Amino acid sequence: MDYKQELITTIHDFGCDLELLEARLTQLTETVPTAVLIPALYEELERPALTRIRDQLAMCQFVNTVVVAVHAPTQEQYAKTVEFFSVLPQPTYVIWENGSRVTQLLEKLRAKGLDLLRFKGKGQAVWIGLGIASLQAEAIALHDADIITYNKSYPLKLLFPLVEKDLGIAFNKAYYARIGGEPQCFHGRVVRLFVTPLLSALTDLFGYQNYLRYLSAYRYPLSGEFALTNDLALNTRIPGNWGLEIGLLGEVYRNVAEKRIAQIDLGVFDHKHQPIGQSTNEGLRKMCRDIFRSILRTLTETERVVIRMEDIYALRIKFRREAQDFSRQYFVDARFNNLNYDRHQEEVIVEVFEQVIAEAGELFFENPAGAQIPDWTRALAAMPALREQLREATKRDMAEARSFLQGKPPEVIVEQETITQNSQASMISV
Repeated sequence: MDYKQELITTIHDFGCDLELLEARLTQLTETVPTAVLIPALYEELERPALTRIRDQLAMCQFVNTVVVAVHAPTQEQYAKTVEFFSVLPQPTYVIWENGSRVTQLLEKLRAKGLDLLRFKGKGQAVWIGLGIASLQAEAIALHDADIITYNKSYPLKLLFPLVEKDLGIAFNKAYYARIGGEPQCFHGRVVRLFVTPLLSALTDLFGYQNYLRYLSAYRYPLSGEFALTNDLALNTRIPGNWGLEIGLLGEVYRNVAEKRIAQIDLGVFDHKHQPIGQSTNEGLRKMCRDIFRSILRTLTETERVVIRMEDIYALRIKFRREAQDFSRQYFVDARFNNLNYDRHQEEVIVEVFEQVIAEAGELFFENPAGAQIPDWTRALAAMPALREQLREATKRDMAEARSFLQGKPPEVIVEQETITQNSQASMISV
């Protein structure tokens, strides 16, 4: 039996009674409201994973609000997204993150000297979504829209440690076994073949550093599934690149006491997979590039480590040896569990990732500041009512989306929708 604890609290699943936990969590959310935030692209609606996620969320009485931040190129696609989530029993906000109303609000913010429009992709979606979700809930769970194995135990496990106040947890991150495919094999290449050996090599190079020990304590540091309090959501800078997950852990390290951080076992987990990419501007290479720069930046910020170009050269050598050693261990684990394992291909990927270290190291010295979206407290200092304005913009966008689908005058729908949404929101506002 695995009882191992880390620098952060590790919550194992020893066959927990999910029905008992669900009943307790549902009771707790009567006074501690919760929300689930899903950043998504419109294309996700065409894949079966998001349908499964929606249908499972419909059964979650312990989720009080659902917030979806969607990038949809056209009004018709946005309207279809609103319709897709309309079956949920919870009050649901479908944010059209690239729609005109949201964009106009961000333009007003830019006019006040804070430009968030230069950030695109998941980082911006998460930032906007957290703004609205933090109005609705004290505990917010976030996960991606492409989880093939999703079931209602995922949000349950993420939210419970935050809502059960006696536990004192402010941030809870998922870990799991990335196994899937046919024949079955290990997934999670960036964690297995890049992040894990990289942290080991950095520790070997720079000695004991608490930040490196902290990152190493996470069993799956790149999981996109986590939960945080609304206070933390407002005080956290969101990385605006592909290093979002690892960069967020750096923010948590800066803002939260270690005893208030946890990770929880979601079991076997699978979602769609990225290609390696042909350069560091695409695919997993780009992800590794942004992750590496984020780690170096936070290491410099928090531990006062001075990094030289010579260190990058040494790190490449140490990284390759560490990664090769790990690949041998994965081979043994895979063989015992009858998993498909192409050891040669794994080592080819290691060599690709080693080259990323060289290129990303040069980029770090050119621009060590990185790309982080300022936290919500700064935005609210510039526009105090921005969250409420974004929520109202979303209500109006959703109302017009329904009128678009129903062929009714948008003015009538907007008025009716505003009344309904205000009534729902007032029941759970915090």
